[in-house]
Amino acid sequence: MSTPPESAQTNRLIHETSPYLLQHASNPVDWYPWGPEALQAATAQNRPILLSIGYSACHWCHVMERESFENDAIAALMNRHFICIKVDREERPDLDEIYMQATVTLNRGQGGWPMTVFLTPEQEPFFAGTYFPPEDRWGRPGFPSLLKKIAEAWEKDTIGLRSQARQLTDRLKQELKAVSPVSVSASVLDEAVTQFQKDFDAQHGGFGSAPKFPPSAGLSLLLRCYRRTGDSTTLQMVTRTLDAMAAGGIYDHIGGGFARYSTDERWLAPHFEKMLYDNALLAKTYVEAYQVTKQASYHQVATEVLDYILREMIDPTGGFYSATDADSEGVEGKFFVWTPAEVQAVLQNAEDSRRFCACYDIIDEGNWEHHSIPNRLRPIEAVTKELDLTSDELHETIQRVRPLLYRARQQRVPPALDDKIITAWNGMMISAMAEAGRVFGVSRYIDGAMKAADFLLLVHRTSDGRLLRTSRQGRAHLDGVLEDYAYLAEGLIDLYEACGQERYLTAARQLGETMVGSFQDKEQGGFYTTAEGHETLIIRTREGADGATPSGNSVAVSVLARLSFHYDRQDLREAAIGGIRAYGRLMARYPRAFAKTLAVVDFLAEGPIELALVGAPNDSGREALERAVREVFLPHRVMASSDGTSHSSGHPLLAGKGLVEGKAALYICRNFSCQRPLTDPREVAGALLSESRRTARQPLV
Repeated sequence: MSTPPESAQTNRLIHETSPYLLQHASNPVDWYPWGPEALQAATAQNRPILLSIGYSACHWCHVMERESFENDAIAALMNRHFICIKVDREERPDLDEIYMQATVTLNRGQGGWPMTVFLTPEQEPFFAGTYFPPEDRWGRPGFPSLLKKIAEAWEKDTIGLRSQARQLTDRLKQELKAVSPVSVSASVLDEAVTQFQKDFDAQHGGFGSAPKFPPSAGLSLLLRCYRRTGDSTTLQMVTRTLDAMAAGGIYDHIGGGFARYSTDERWLAPHFEKMLYDNALLAKTYVEAYQVTKQASYHQVATEVLDYILREMIDPTGGFYSATDADSEGVEGKFFVWTPAEVQAVLQNAEDSRRFCACYDIIDEGNWEHHSIPNRLRPIEAVTKELDLTSDELHETIQRVRPLLYRARQQRVPPALDDKIITAWNGMMISAMAEAGRVFGVSRYIDGAMKAADFLLLVHRTSDGRLLRTSRQGRAHLDGVLEDYAYLAEGLIDLYEACGQERYLTAARQLGETMVGSFQDKEQGGFYTTAEGHETLIIRTREGADGATPSGNSVAVSVLARLSFHYDRQDLREAAIGGIRAYGRLMARYPRAFAKTLAVVDFLAEGPIELALVGAPNDSGREALERAVREVFLPHRVMASSDGTSHSSGHPLLAGKGLVEGKAALYICRNFSCQRPLTDPREVAGALLSESRRTARQPLV
């Protein structure tokens, strides 16, 4: 079959909302988006499908595009023998989940992106890999060689390949089959801590060896375990890791925000892409760590991350963008690295330059590929001694000159921006913004969370209440998956508890009820990735263990557990417990892989402290009580608030509660049974800690 004209190739992707797909619209490959047209073409022409899955911030995806997809000869092979489909994994996590499982199965546990999968017209996989070079090298077959071999095999033995694909699909279905649910003991929390301890890198922080990924969910769980036991070694794993990440090159010391991961054990050299979800999860973890330790550096990091998001990653409509690339001008990390001469050229002051370069390890020979990644891994005491300065003097210099370097860096060619708005990732950032705004008392974060939430509820929610996965420039499409419902609902609960506007809690309840009605496995418990009525795929997947982000199942059970206490609804609590028990056997074997779920186990085993705050929003007494509450780390809480008028809220916890002698009051309750209301903020911390200590734990969930 001859190659279609360029206009046909371009038009198939040109109307997509994904910047990643748009980037491929000019390839000589006749790309289809995933959809009926491509699948029908494969069936009608009896051709195998070449499915390529990647994402915009993926370095090796760009490499394979330059080497193969922009190569006319290779593109001609693809067009001649295959129906070629390009998918953005961030838009279609349902497809990514299925075909990554196939890739891992076919490659002895190895997977990654770009993902290259060959399917029958019935969508069943028979061969899969990741990156392929343009010619044979590094022990990998060249992509043209692979294309020719698969095309020849399909021509000579279509029946055999279809049989092979059917067997693999049956195997994948069997592996996904739910096992019988079992109860989970809170003792699994201690076993998780033990697993973390075995892998903990005491010297550099983090767990395991390079490459190192930010373990946000694990650190958040360890903070809860420390709260349970008071064991200092548990807290040390958290603080050592947070300190090392914040000091390393994985953190952008000029502009704020974290890169995706570190290629080395010291957190020095990142893969430079920045993802919205990493920054949301990490910001929230630093907020929690600040509450536990009162360490000012954690407050600073969380603030810098969120200010970076509000400055560079927010759409005028209020939604948050997805990611920025690792490459600039085709060079990895070019935007972020420095030489001493570049610093001097910006600052125009030899002493300021000397101080900045010493503080951030910017040296003539470079610390990475002849350039320097700014980092503060060197102890500050050694830097001040070398410079013969006090720490205050050095701090003053850094605070004064860093904005100059940031403005100079903004004149460079920036990494590509993926400006699509993903519901789930925005839900994570709404949570982070809301919680930081509540704990730090910073209104711009709550305002940012509210604006994003209002945008999603207007643009990403259909008239019948369904969520859409993604949008760009105001155009939303694709059915939302479990994580979209779960993360947005959790963000809305956090936002309600931060701002008190009940419409957000109502929307969270509606999303929670949809999860139970459309995503729940009614027989075994737990939740599927896709809803009833979703596009039919070869497998309806479900995932309990955490990955780069906490699993949709784990966040769903967190949402339902929290809503059950907000609304005193046993049905939602049972659904949450069922979602935990569905993975009870796996959790007992690999507790560390279920960090978010175990945080919910802890929540349900203890039960929340219920806080009802009554008082006018701008009343100084209410503000003082709010400040007192936010000083205490309360991961197991339900918070409701009203202005004290008789019809200000329908929240069950607020029923019958009002001002005390005209003063704002805090009611501390459990199971809707309350202590005497407090009006003096000096009594709050002691009362909260006392209530936490006297809690009777439940043995099983």
